[in-house]
Amino acid sequence: MKDSKTTEEMNHSRREFLSKTAVAGTITIAPGVLLHSTAQASGNTSTKASDEEVSNKNRWGMLIDTAKCADGCTGCVDACNEENGLVGHDRPATDTQYIRKVTLKEKSTGHELSLPLMCQHCETAPCADVCPTGASFVRADGIALVDKHICIGCRYCMMACPYKARSFVHENVENQKLTAPRGKGTVEACTMCVTRVDNGGIPACVEACTAEDHNAMIFGDLNNPNSDISVALKEHGGKQLRPDLKLNTGVRYQGL
Repeated sequence: MKDSKTTEEMNHSRREFLSKTAVAGTITIAPGVLLHSTAQASGNTSTKASDEEVSNKNRWGMLIDTAKCADGCTGCVDACNEENGLVGHDRPATDTQYIRKVTLKEKSTGHELSLPLMCQHCETAPCADVCPTGASFVRADGIALVDKHICIGCRYCMMACPYKARSFVHENVENQKLTAPRGKGTVEACTMCVTRVDNGGIPACVEACTAEDHNAMIFGDLNNPNSDISVALKEHGGKQLRPDLKLNTGVRYQGL
């Protein structure tokens, strides 16, 4: 009689099976949850054209200049919604988008700032700490993701996120994009357009902001001292939201 598998071995086999099955076609993750196939189902491996493994050689980040962020402009939000297939799904009005514009007001002076707010891609991510299945995780290059194939929709990560950057998929999802898989009953958030990044591109929000000639957003490698984002941070500085939490966020802001 064969020895029974340990719980760890069973979980590993299950994840491996789901990953391989997802490549072949549409797979049922849980009752009511359908995800179309993607080249890399779990998101743990890079899809770079160069076939390089994701590593801590890079730390992808974003710098947002609030002084250049135009009040009333929704270019970054619209681009994000289009890129991730969030348009036309009748999302509940109370749901958070991957990226949203918020207004900060200094009570003593009345001074207001408009800024984009999204997942801050924390190095020490509270969402990953509380996830019971490992669905919420941070890649070696600093991008925080949700593995939809093992997300059970418990929403612990939503409660743990200090930036309210995650949302729950209530609606039925149809005609979704293969580069941005979604599923009813799972949690989702900004992925920093991981598929674009893995293929040498930049996030859709940054591209849209540049196209509008606002240039309020810079994307790049925080580990490269010669990258545009590192040079800008060295010259002008940049602040984290809630630095007291010591999360070492990948998104920084100027003008706060």
